[in-house]
Amino acid sequence: MRILRVLLVLSMLGAWGLGLPAHGASRPNIVLAMADDQGWGDMAYQGHPVLKTPVFDEMARTGLRFDRFYAAAPVCSPTRGSVLTGRTPNRFGCFQWGYTLRPQEVTVAEVLRAAGYATGHFGKWHLGSLRADSPVSPGQSGFERWFSSPNFFEIDPWMARDGKAVRARGEGSEVIVDAALEFIRASVRDRRPFLAVVWFGSPHAPHVGTEADLALYADQPKGQRAFLSEITAMDRAMGRLRRGLREAGVADTTLVWYCSDNGAIPQGSTGGLRGRKGQLYEGGLRVPSLVEWPAVIRKPRVTGVPCSTVDIYPTLLELAGARAPRQPTLDGISLVPLFEGKRESRRRPLGFWNYAIGGLAVKSTQLLEQLAREQASGAVRPADEAEPIPAAQSRHDYSDQSFPGHAAWLDGDWKLHRIEAKTGRVTWELYNLAADRTESADRLSAEPERAARMKAELTAWLRSVVASLNGKD
Repeated sequence: MRILRVLLVLSMLGAWGLGLPAHGASRPNIVLAMADDQGWGDMAYQGHPVLKTPVFDEMARTGLRFDRFYAAAPVCSPTRGSVLTGRTPNRFGCFQWGYTLRPQEVTVAEVLRAAGYATGHFGKWHLGSLRADSPVSPGQSGFERWFSSPNFFEIDPWMARDGKAVRARGEGSEVIVDAALEFIRASVRDRRPFLAVVWFGSPHAPHVGTEADLALYADQPKGQRAFLSEITAMDRAMGRLRRGLREAGVADTTLVWYCSDNGAIPQGSTGGLRGRKGQLYEGGLRVPSLVEWPAVIRKPRVTGVPCSTVDIYPTLLELAGARAPRQPTLDGISLVPLFEGKRESRRRPLGFWNYAIGGLAVKSTQLLEQLAREQASGAVRPADEAEPIPAAQSRHDYSDQSFPGHAAWLDGDWKLHRIEAKTGRVTWELYNLAADRTESADRLSAEPERAARMKAELTAWLRSVVASLNGKD
């Protein structure tokens, strides 16, 4: 099904003609890098008192730094799905960690591959099985090459190389960057623009650092040492990646976009924001994000425009001059005008919905060791038997009158919260983030007209999400 759709995309795009991107520049190479559980305050450039992140600090000084960048969800799998689709993850039933893409979703890898890009995924997947026949594996989601893990990974990780389970050696962040650079060098030799998705498994628990990285934090509490060392190792891997781009001669024409998948965990720092991973307050959603693209972003800038992981898909399609022949509802907008310094505001609000359902365990090592045993024996089980798509994602009977869990609507500096309890009781909160970034002074009663308008907008958006969830688009 997925391969047939790619062929359809190829034929239709060929009929339309691609041409150059709308902004007139040559199509860039693209690297999308993402941390796993790095909070907004988990950067030295954000004022962390002990963390060492020299590479990220340099990127923040020389590129485009987002100070209000939001993960589409407060946990990992949903946010990763938003990057690939430009859609809030509940539209395709990726409610919590361990849920998958829907096979019918259109991904940025599929569209860019049809437009002539080489596509590769490296690192944490967490959007479905890594068995080659799974409809939600990287290979069935538009990636030609993949060296991936079902979930987070540490030192000497088990990985899946194009569906074959293999044991890698080395520090996890460096392992995936080395694989990505191999792919990038091959793409440059073949004169193909590339999309390399590099998703780290750090600093997700359990925290495991190398001796050299641990030594940098010898004066810190034991529980902090390995956490901080994982971020420093990831920082070093990003330096390795940037150096590899320079050595390949494509650094100036490559857009490198870095962010995290959700807010801080208890060991991390929210930078003083309210909430943490798993919550829709700022500390659970606002994440570090940096963009380097020397050919276009020539001067360092810091932006306070609210942007999100849902914006990545439409931005990349515009830059590549590509279109999907069947584009379902998008929640993101293109940030090309922001990259070019032509816009410093956001006209379209951002919606969030943390659906009230538990996550699903995805144990990387056990899954890949089992796959390795099956491959060694020559008796590999079908993916739909070994790792089926969660049943909750195949339902099409979700109510558009009740929205269980916590939802939020972000319109400029104003943020409205809608919290629906198990009893069905709904409570609302309203904050002005410009004056109250800690979301501690509720303005609901003081702003009745604004609250009423935002309530209506959020409710309409939630109904739109449920319509997608029920298969309407």
